[in-house]
Amino acid sequence: AVEGIGPKIEHLLNEAGITTWNQLAHTSLETLKEILDKAGERYQLADPSTWSKQAAMASEGQWKELFEYQDRLDGGKDRQDVPAMSLS
Repeated sequence: AVEGIGPKIEHLLNEAGITTWNQLAHTSLETLKEILDKAGERYQLADPSTWSKQAAMASEGQWKELFEYQDRLDGGKDRQDVPAMSLS
């Protein structure tokens, strides 16, 4: 499974013709954002920025690498991409 994609978002992707890991892996971030935007406000919090990378690993059977990558994710977002908060 791709972290950050639950049943409702999976349904949206399927309706948009994205039904395989390979298709998701080759879907642009812009297209994923358009799908979410069209679905309404409730989906605007979803961050599809790692979905294609996760799907590519799944499509290629790179399960160990996928699970290691997902350990770094928080709700589908790469924690390494988020700047640390300063307490000063």
